[in-house]
Amino acid sequence: MGIFDRFKDNEDKKDAKPDFSNVQSGGSSTAAPPATPPPVAGIGTARTYTVVKGDSLSKIAKREYGDANAWNRIYEANRDIIKNPDLIYPGQNLKIPAKG
Repeated sequence: MGIFDRFKDNEDKKDAKPDFSNVQSGGSSTAAPPATPPPVAGIGTARTYTVVKGDSLSKIAKREYGDANAWNRIYEANRDIIKNPDLIYPGQNLKIPAKG
């Protein structure tokens, strides 16, 4: 059989459709599964905090988030009970939004 003889065989099958009956559906075997980040403690969980004497929203934010300038996050989450962000009172239960 010469190098061009195999094309002569294909001329007879020129109108034939390819047979994909043995192809299986599913994902690529070479593709890596999507990575999911590991859960981080403290992120994604909201909690409550009871105000004590001497607290301010910025002090609470510094303790909870490590950034005193994040006081507004706590204020926005508690607008229903805090009318003035400069006036919070001991005994108030504040929602502390999740870190993140």
